[in-house]
Amino acid sequence: MNAAGIIVEYNPFHNGHLYHINETKRLSNADVIIAVMSGSFLQRGEPAVIDKWTRTKMALQHGVDVVVELPYAFSTQKAATFSAGAIDILHHLKCQSFCFGSENGQIEPFLRSVERLAEKNEQLTALVRLFMKEGMSYPSAQTKARDAIFQKDPLPLDLSKPNNILGFHYVQANDTLGSPLMPLTVQRKGAGFHDVKASGSIASATAIRKRLFLTNEAIDDVMPSSAAAYLKNRTLHSWESYWPLLRYHLLSIHPEQLASIYEVEEGIGPRLIQAALKSDSFAAFMERVKTKRYTWTRLQRMMVHILTNTDKETMQQAERVSFIRLLGMTENGRAYIRSIKKDIPVPLLSRTASGSNLLALDIKAARIFASAPNFPKDYADSLFEQEYSAPPLLL
Repeated sequence: MNAAGIIVEYNPFHNGHLYHINETKRLSNADVIIAVMSGSFLQRGEPAVIDKWTRTKMALQHGVDVVVELPYAFSTQKAATFSAGAIDILHHLKCQSFCFGSENGQIEPFLRSVERLAEKNEQLTALVRLFMKEGMSYPSAQTKARDAIFQKDPLPLDLSKPNNILGFHYVQANDTLGSPLMPLTVQRKGAGFHDVKASGSIASATAIRKRLFLTNEAIDDVMPSSAAAYLKNRTLHSWESYWPLLRYHLLSIHPEQLASIYEVEEGIGPRLIQAALKSDSFAAFMERVKTKRYTWTRLQRMMVHILTNTDKETMQQAERVSFIRLLGMTENGRAYIRSIKKDIPVPLLSRTASGSNLLALDIKAARIFASAPNFPKDYADSLFEQEYSAPPLLL
């Protein structure tokens, strides 16, 4: 069976995601679509708006055949690490191709850009380090270094666009593995990644979350009706839900202890603690700690690791994917998994009980995801139960 992979967060699932799935099927001619989906916390350092089980249902009802979880050790990382983990999983699951959305819409510029940047890797790395020592954030340093190196002969890919950036790292990760998968891309339609307004029937996930949390506008016009139904009268997650927990953690820990947390740099601890003392919301806290050196996204990822008490040593051990957590599948997906199961080189887990030593970070993240102080007890209890005992969803 021909399998194509996609890398998703579905935060939440919307019409643009449905378009991506359908175009992936068309371009790849795949019999099976496999989605690697982030779990409780996401790449931009925020909790998923709704739990991974509900997002899995959304995916399976709209054309995905297999949903597996991208582990915390990769899902909460910068683009290069996030992409490496996801592509590794798709490779382990014997996908012939993978497909991503991009502003560019053509695959050749991604391939050429990866090749040209590889040729200048040492020079690029040295410049990035130099610019970061001057106080630049990592993304700004990368941009300035690329501009300096390719000033006379620019790269064919615009790496200022968020989906192009992720796509570039997917192609780069695949290249590092020896290019086992055929890369495909679909041009992003309608609203941009960060647009807060809809473009026709397609809105960004950012715009949909704004409707859910701030404006209380209807979402039925920008989401499949069955996906929209899952969000109505449900407990929704945002950083504000976890602010009391994060604030308590910041105020109860010594600055030196903070330095052991992943992504927390030496010297920022006192600043975080002072901001927590003065802030009555997560948004106010972030405004106080944001600087030119620390982007909003980088700070949010830092806060996720503080919230989950994830230290540097633990994260640095997760160099490669060492297990695959199966969240759900259709009958077609189950037939595919059966056909390849013996050839998957890492454990394929259907429950945490079957490999809890490998899942410590994900289990901890799921516990905290369910533990916001304002969540109804029955809702939190159901999430705990699903994490420990629920088998993969079968559509």
